[in-house]
Order: sequence, then structure tokens, then C-alpha cells
Amino acid sequence: MGQLFSSTPKDEDHGDLESSFTEYFKNYKEESKIISKETVRLIELHLKKGNIQGANSAISDALKNIDTVPINVAVTGESGAGKSSFINALRGVKDEEEDAAETGVTETTMAITPYKHPKIKTLTLWDLPGIGTMKFPPKDYLEKVEFKKYDFFVIVSTTRFTKYEVDLAKAIRLMKKNYYFVRTKVDSDLENEKKCKPRTFDREKTLNQIRSSYLHILRDNGISEPQVFLISNHDSSDYDFPVLVDSLFKELPAQKRHNFMLSVPNITEAAIQRKYDSAKQFVWLEAMKDGVLSTVPIVGILKDSDVEKLEASLSHYRVLFGVDDESLEFMAKDAQVPVEQLKKNLKSPYLLQTKNEETLGGKLLKYLEKFASANGGLLATGLYFRKSFYLQFHFLDIVTEDAKVLLREAYSKI
Repeated sequence: MGQLFSSTPKDEDHGDLESSFTEYFKNYKEESKIISKETVRLIELHLKKGNIQGANSAISDALKNIDTVPINVAVTGESGAGKSSFINALRGVKDEEEDAAETGVTETTMAITPYKHPKIKTLTLWDLPGIGTMKFPPKDYLEKVEFKKYDFFVIVSTTRFTKYEVDLAKAIRLMKKNYYFVRTKVDSDLENEKKCKPRTFDREKTLNQIRSSYLHILRDNGISEPQVFLISNHDSSDYDFPVLVDSLFKELPAQKRHNFMLSVPNITEAAIQRKYDSAKQFVWLEAMKDGVLSTVPIVGILKDSDVEKLEASLSHYRVLFGVDDESLEFMAKDAQVPVEQLKKNLKSPYLLQTKNEETLGGKLLKYLEKFASANGGLLATGLYFRKSFYLQFHFLDIVTEDAKVLLREAYSKI
């Protein structure tokens, strides 16, 4: 066990490193990669030339950029359209929580108000005054709200998009930014329709009618290829909310996708899987930088510092995937069940618990043997990572499955 995965790259292995790196990133679609094509090509070029230090530097720069690059989302629209509730839904925060965006039936945002994501500090959602309340022409409005700093605009409505919002969308497009039309409170529309037509009510037909009416109005007003997302701020797993999040994620620059995806609440299994894929790419790049590309031989044992980092990593993953103790307490309170009932089908809360004379280091080495057996001893042909990274992948697998278990349980109670 002491020498499992131990190896030091030789000069003739550089070609294997390049091909392994290339093959790994082929597993991900272009819109899902967390590093750009240019960065991938640069790393491949360095590896091809045997420039290990250059590849190491390129990966370090990419990881630093991912960790620090700001993501700014602008949310605007008519008075009372549900902008603040939409911001809270994207942040995974309930309207009545302490740091929630203020909600109300009247226009509560008369000034530009930033809201940091509670878990992803590089992500800020900006609650902008509705353009109709500002009484500025679109160009002046965009200058007033400093449009250049936003990655994209979400234009929210609850009844119909006015001339103000349509003109604003055109101005945003002229300034080469993306915008998304979001129609909130469709759950209320469906409920009213069902009350009015209890015998003939058809959910999908009603949603299609709402969507078609909006698309027709937008086309008539010069928006050539409009997209309208129908959502409920109080049920982010239903309607078009998951599709909207998908669209936002895919159209972001590569280096911003990772943190944006990690910020998304666990609204569907697909969202959890995408969060997992993003986190796995990040850990894989860290492993490349600190393992394969290191000139120091890979150590055959787990040091105390490795164990501490692994404890921190597991805690971090549990928070990001919403299976940490605090999140479980909130879920248990909402579901009105004991927290232990939620935990009974989960594995991650107990991963680092030891019994009797067992040491944490010894337990981790057993996990490592199990991981090695399940994965053929290597994550990818020709790559030899430090043991701590294999365990990080193991933790990611367990935490991701726990998040899916909780989601399935939530669905089963609906």
C-alpha cells in the first residue's frame, strides 16, 4: 500500500501526459469546460515540448483566474415583477432569511443593490431599478447602472413586457451583452386557470399559450429571436427555471462557469451532476499541477497535512452541495422531521468518523484502496496523482450521491 501510484514523470513520458490531458478534456462538451480552448491548447503545447514548468504555470494561472474572476448578474424589470424573489431563488436563499433581497408588492429597489452569493463570494447579483421607474431612455439607463460590469441581464416581468423592457433589450444587444426575458409567477397563472376551467384545464397547453403570447408580442416589437423563460420563484425545480440556469451557464466565458455552476441550488439531478463535473475538472487540474507536473516524487503515505487538507476538502464539498450540517438542519426544519432522519441515508457526514483504535489516516488509506480497486488504480492512463487527490475524487463522488439522495427524498414528499 505504501507505494500505491508512486511514480515520477520522465522525459519520454511527456507525450503520454499531453495525450492524457487532451483525452480527459475530450470528455466534456465545449460549453461545459471550465478552461478556455486557448488555455487547453497552451497547456497541450507546453506538454508536447516537454516544458513541464510552462504547463504548470498555465494551469496555475487558470486556477487562480477561476477562483478570483468576478461574476456579475443584473436583474431588472417592472415594478413588483418579482426581481428580488428571483435573486433570492438564484442564491438559494428564502425571502424571509436575514440576508435575502427585500421583496414586496411595490417597487422596493429604487437604488442599485448588490447581493453576494452566500457560498460563492465571486458571484454578485445586482437588483436594479426597473427602467420604467427611472424614466430614462435605455442608453442613459444602461450608463447609469454601469452596464459594462455585468455578464448578462435578466429582464423580469409578471404580466407583459412593456416598451421600456423591449427597448432596453435592444440597447443591451447593441452593446453586445446577453439578455434573458423571464416571466415570473406562472404558478399563479396556472392556479387561476385551473379554478376558472376545472374540467378542461391543461397545464402544458396553458403554459404554451402564455409563452406564445409573449413571443408574438416580442417579435412584433422587433426582437427577432426572443427566448422567454416561464418560472416560479418559489419552485425553482419546475417550469423553465432549470433551462434558464442551463442557458446562463453555457453562455458564460469558460473561466466563470465553474463558480456559477457551484452557486446553483440543487434544483435537479442534472444540475447536481453538472456541479459535480465542474468540481471534478477543478480538482483534476489541481492534481495535474501538484502531482504529475511536480518534479518531487509522489509520496507513498498520507502526511498529517494531507489529512487536514482532506478534512477541509470534505467540509467544503458538503457546503457546496448542500449536505453540510447547517443545510441539513434547515431542510429538517422545513420538512418538520428530525435531522437524523435526513442523515440516515447519507454517507458523507460519517466519512471521517473513526471507531475504536482506528486512525483517520488509516481509514483514508482504506478508502484509497477501495477507490483504486474501483477505478483500476488510475484516474487516466499515464497519469499519477498524489494520493490526497484520489481521495478528493472519492469525497466528491460520495457528496454528489448524497445531494441526489436528498433531492429524490424531497420529490417523493411532493
